[in-house]
Amino acid sequence: MRVDLFDFDLPPERIALRPAVPRDSARMLLVSGQAALRDAHVRDLPSALRAGDCLIFNDTRVIPAQLEGKRGAAKIGATLHKRIDLRRWQAFIRNGKRLRVGEIVDFGSNVTALAETRHDDGSFTLHFQGDEPVELLLGRAGTMPLPPYIAGKRPTDARDEQDYQTMFAQKDGAVAAPTASLHFTPELMAAVAAAGIITATLTLHVGAGTFLPVKADDTTEHVMHHEWGEIPAETARKLNEVREYGGRLIAVGTTSLRLVESAADADGTISAFSGDTDIFITPGYRFKAIQGLMTNFHLPKSTLFMLVSALMGRETMQAAYVHAIASEYRFYSYGDSSLLLPA
Repeated sequence: MRVDLFDFDLPPERIALRPAVPRDSARMLLVSGQAALRDAHVRDLPSALRAGDCLIFNDTRVIPAQLEGKRGAAKIGATLHKRIDLRRWQAFIRNGKRLRVGEIVDFGSNVTALAETRHDDGSFTLHFQGDEPVELLLGRAGTMPLPPYIAGKRPTDARDEQDYQTMFAQKDGAVAAPTASLHFTPELMAAVAAAGIITATLTLHVGAGTFLPVKADDTTEHVMHHEWGEIPAETARKLNEVREYGGRLIAVGTTSLRLVESAADADGTISAFSGDTDIFITPGYRFKAIQGLMTNFHLPKSTLFMLVSALMGRETMQAAYVHAIASEYRFYSYGDSSLLLPA
């Protein structure tokens, strides 16, 4: 499909630079399979679902993966993208033309890394020097990797260390937050449980590639980034039981959706999973297991807008986004939410 079919006009003032306070006070647009739109708030989520439905959360934790350093006099910025092993990370490099394989980047705070390999997409494999765990090095030298559409408007600050982390964050490894889960609070989770809604967790370490623009003219030419994920056997069993007894699997975020669909067989049975996924969902994709999605509002011509268009229909989502913009919903990572229910 042509990528320009997924374009739309978004006024820059619709981009949220801070999250709603409290988190569950954010607005939520309900989009049904009949293309009906209803304005609500995240705190209304329990009443929008049915007892026996299952919300699927991503328990990844964002690490301080943004680094600023120097190679000689040249300023080098690095955004870690995907872990390779205990000391090596693949990273997108700012000012990468000034960096050559074999050179050392000094990130300050006694943190250095060797530019070990340059990849075809311009990223590098960075080999962090020394014996200390890389997590300790990042804690000294790294900052929270805010999305470029926020970081370009204001600097990262202490508030982001809390704001850009979900209440479910347990397992270090993400370089971007699973932002749909940012809206949840203990109070909302108590209301979810009281409504008889089931919950489950999985892990997908979100990579910086989630923010890369689609440069191809046709979706068939786009190469999707790889991300590591895991669905434990117990979680797979719970999700299959929900489907068996007639409950709906509602992914909280596109990360949860992509991992469940990666682990599902043709008949919708979900197996335990551990490994990389590069699943790219566009209109025409047949969903195997997921029956709903809670997600924030996405970039024009992004792979994520293509995904929601696959779930609900492109025309339905274009109409929903026109309504959201006209109604002054807040967009992107710190923005408002939507609940998409095909049936």
